[in-house]
Amino acid sequence: MGTPTKPLPAALVVSVLFADGSARDEALRLLEGPFGAGEVFPEVFPFDFTGYYTAEMGAPLRRVLWMAEGLAERDTLAAIKLTTNGIETSLQAPDGRRRVNIDPGLLTAENLVLATTKPYSHRVFLRDGIFADLTLVFRDGAFAPLPWTYPDYSAPALRNALKTLRSTYIKRLRARE
Repeated sequence: MGTPTKPLPAALVVSVLFADGSARDEALRLLEGPFGAGEVFPEVFPFDFTGYYTAEMGAPLRRVLWMAEGLAERDTLAAIKLTTNGIETSLQAPDGRRRVNIDPGLLTAENLVLATTKPYSHRVFLRDGIFADLTLVFRDGAFAPLPWTYPDYSAPALRNALKTLRSTYIKRLRARE
């Protein structure tokens, strides 16, 4: 029989998908309210893997990554997603269209788990309509996609950025000791 233990906290990493730079800036500002100060990864990633969001949000779509300076307990992912959904709603256009898509995830030394409202065979229900999606695993010195990983998260540029954020996360863990 195994003995339950509390896992190390994770880094809160948030992807903000946008066409409107002012909506992006407002979303990044609003993330700091509930999650504290954070840093934006310096690279902006084009989002051209699908046209799924274009009709609603416009084009060209781009993505930025934001990482909270503090660490998050792993059992808070559902609450984090509910909070980011509220931020998305607060930034909607007057006609109800989203201006940003905010995808929060927990980054650890071993993986990236995103929160989603969409059920699927590989997603684990957490609570309140929120599921956990094991998106990437870290092995052999890099993040590796899984058969269900979205193409944008499978792309080398985004995986390399997450590897850089993973290094920052590990430094933060070591600084706590």
